[in-house]
Amino acid sequence: MQRRIKRTLMLLSLALLAACSPKPADTTPQPEQPPAPITQTPPAEEQPPQYPYTAPFTGLGSQERLDQRPIMVMINNAPQARPQSGVNKADLVYEVLAEMEMTRFLAVFHSQKPEVIGPVRSIRPYFIQLGVGLDAMLIHAGGSPDALRTLSRSDYSHLDEIPNGRYFWREKFRQAPHNLYTKPELIEQAMVDKGIRMTGELPYFPFFPSDAEITEGEPATKIDLVFHQLNKAGFVYDPEKKKYMRYTAGKPHLDLTTNEQLSTTNLLVIATKHRVLDNEGRKEVDVVGPGDGYLFQQGKAKKIKWKRSNGVIRAYEDASLSKEVPLLRGNTWVSIVPNAPAITSYLKFE
Repeated sequence: MQRRIKRTLMLLSLALLAACSPKPADTTPQPEQPPAPITQTPPAEEQPPQYPYTAPFTGLGSQERLDQRPIMVMINNAPQARPQSGVNKADLVYEVLAEMEMTRFLAVFHSQKPEVIGPVRSIRPYFIQLGVGLDAMLIHAGGSPDALRTLSRSDYSHLDEIPNGRYFWREKFRQAPHNLYTKPELIEQAMVDKGIRMTGELPYFPFFPSDAEITEGEPATKIDLVFHQLNKAGFVYDPEKKKYMRYTAGKPHLDLTTNEQLSTTNLLVIATKHRVLDNEGRKEVDVVGPGDGYLFQQGKAKKIKWKRSNGVIRAYEDASLSKEVPLLRGNTWVSIVPNAPAITSYLKFE
């Protein structure tokens, strides 16, 4: 009996020991769990930069208030003066005939400052009219007798290189008179030295919204201008840049300092009355109007009427001159051609 009891107790002990022992590790491979999906937050739509101010002559945004007086420089466009310096930084350029059937650029600088400007040449009465309407500081080297008389009897703000040579210099890589240059810092210093008003009474320009698309008008991606058989220019529209690229004598018209091709967002070609005054070929050019013209924007041509209103040449939709055509935001180039025999004698486009 005792032997049976001992055997029973031993079996119970072994059973309890087995129950308390740890189970062998499970070595069966488990299926891999897929990684948790990565949730990507889509980037916020990029917003155009916001500017507190608008440049008066271009309609583009500006980080600073631009209320200073513009400067308008008479720039030589004779073959010996090309390529010029600084024209690519002008907000507004007037191209108008002087003597010898050669044009000059009246480059208006306001929202940008080029490093160098030139070559600087002389002034004419109709140049003065264009600049005064912009309340511009006129920069020139001498002028026609009529222009100098006008400046002498008026309080126009101007800087003539002949008695003010310290604000200009001549380069050695060109011959006079095609080698006279200046820069914004020297012009500003001259204004301070002479006590000339620094802030401007600036004209108003209407502008399209920034995202405007021009859909009306004739196709006009290639424009030819013939001021004279020895003075041919043109523009070709670049759809990527949304600008008209300038050509002179069949070649890209470059800036000497930056090597950039001159270009414009708005191209206004107007026909005006021209009259030769003397044996020197000096001219009288009507910059008041009204007259006929074309406005070229985004590869389209719109026939317009033009008139100088509130001091500035403006484009209108019809002969009533009641509805001004807005400009695209960017720079503007105004080419002035004779109105006789007709504007189509000087302007071709396709």
